[in-house]
Amino acid sequence: MSKLQPMLFTTVKNYSKKLFFSDLIAGIIVSIIALPLSIALAISSGVSPEQGLYTAIIAGFVISFLGGSRVQIGGPTGAFMLIVFGIVAEFGINGLITATIMGGIILMLFGLCKLGSIIKFIPYPITTGFTSGIAITIFSSQIKDLFGLNISEVPVEFIGKWKTYFLAFNTINYEAVLIGVVALIIIIIWPKVNRKIPGTLIAIIITTLIVSIFSLDVDTIGSKFGNLSSSLPKPKLPSFSFATIRMLIGPAFTIAILGGVESLLSAVVSDGMIGSKHRSNMELVAQGAANVASGVFGGIPATGAIARTVSNINSGGRTPVSGIVHALSLLVILVTLMPLAKLIPLATLASVLVVVAYNMSSWREFKELFKAPKSDVFVLLITFTITVLIDLVVAIELGMVLAAILFMKRMSDVSYIKEKSLDATEDDQKDVETHINAPKGVQIYEINGPFFFGAADKFMETIYNVSKPTKIIIIRMRYVPAMDATALIAFKRFIKMCRGRNLTILISGINEQPLTVLRKANLYEEIGCEHFFISIGEAICEACQLLEDK
Repeated sequence: MSKLQPMLFTTVKNYSKKLFFSDLIAGIIVSIIALPLSIALAISSGVSPEQGLYTAIIAGFVISFLGGSRVQIGGPTGAFMLIVFGIVAEFGINGLITATIMGGIILMLFGLCKLGSIIKFIPYPITTGFTSGIAITIFSSQIKDLFGLNISEVPVEFIGKWKTYFLAFNTINYEAVLIGVVALIIIIIWPKVNRKIPGTLIAIIITTLIVSIFSLDVDTIGSKFGNLSSSLPKPKLPSFSFATIRMLIGPAFTIAILGGVESLLSAVVSDGMIGSKHRSNMELVAQGAANVASGVFGGIPATGAIARTVSNINSGGRTPVSGIVHALSLLVILVTLMPLAKLIPLATLASVLVVVAYNMSSWREFKELFKAPKSDVFVLLITFTITVLIDLVVAIELGMVLAAILFMKRMSDVSYIKEKSLDATEDDQKDVETHINAPKGVQIYEINGPFFFGAADKFMETIYNVSKPTKIIIIRMRYVPAMDATALIAFKRFIKMCRGRNLTILISGINEQPLTVLRKANLYEEIGCEHFFISIGEAICEACQLLEDK
């Protein structure tokens, strides 16, 4: 069970000067990586650049301070871009802040209810499908700035967006394309030169200098947003109304699920890299608190960022202190250097997000999943398609429903009921050492696999074919790990049918969970405790004795 104690409180017990300097350097490096990403993600989400930094500072600090991972770095991520843009378009900034706070509260409830392990069971085809879909959406959203297209307003819908792009391609700005390409080349090549200094920072510095020195006709943050604030806003709660809350409950749950899944996935990845074990429930509580705090300070949804967390580890970060340093470093940058951010070309930020989209696309995993069962491929493609063409909320909801239905179908497929012969077989010899033939009047049925609703129908179909000479039915349940309510109803119908035909029921090898279900339904007493046996051999002996008595 994941305990509710922040990892920071555990790691500081044996903290050292060496660890501090390692965390300090890692935190500063990660803040440099987070700076352009936070600004770019904010702009592409339909909010101001400052809101991305507010999120990275406030949420990043809370996630590291309260989190259940040693090295998690929190902040805005590409996964939220689509949902944030949609909320802002429909409900405005006030609606976004409300949804962010609501999502944070839901996440905290997930953690307090100890759902940290359950939330990780979302099927892989679903997470890959919507992650790849989000990557395509992020890429699509950057075309305007990457090519400097003259478009007053870009549609939200994927198809409408590309129609607008094609119609406006005659307005392409070749200077913006040049800046975007230069930025892309630097980001891709720079890691081969130096892995310590982020390529995104170098790309921003060089392209900003090029645009400023040569006075290129390229849109910048300043030309689009004007002067930027260099201070944190005062905490403020949005105006709540029951009508707004009711409308935003769906997006809020999406924020919570996305935040929970991505943060726990990031924590699992980091565990493997540093040989640690995160506290999943505490991580969810921290993520929830971070989103509430982010909303209160005017930020956007946040979660654990896998790329920044990996960079933190590779830079030497080993405790939550590195994440705290990352947040404080961003605060210093906000206060001292924010006015300079208005010079950054939008084409450069578009290039940054194109690289983010590529890294997020999981195209190798997407390709590998085509080797999986057809049902998984179906879930993957449906989730991906709906994420891109319709809506992320609908994609997750439908993906989960499809995955649940297919899971139930698989459980039904692996469960079967067969009539057993009493001629000695290798399995039977494990239970009974005698070689006997089935006495007349005794019929044995064996249930294999989970006894759920799919198997319940099979069970009744098989039982209804009981031959007339049968006087005793033995139900062998040694391979039934669990049964559900539908199977219980089928069992009741089975007992009623046996009574109508004057048949005796014997049960052998029943496991604990099915036995508990029968006890709670009073079927254990109705069948008779003397009719339950540990092995098939005991049940057979009892059946023979009952036949003699009859």
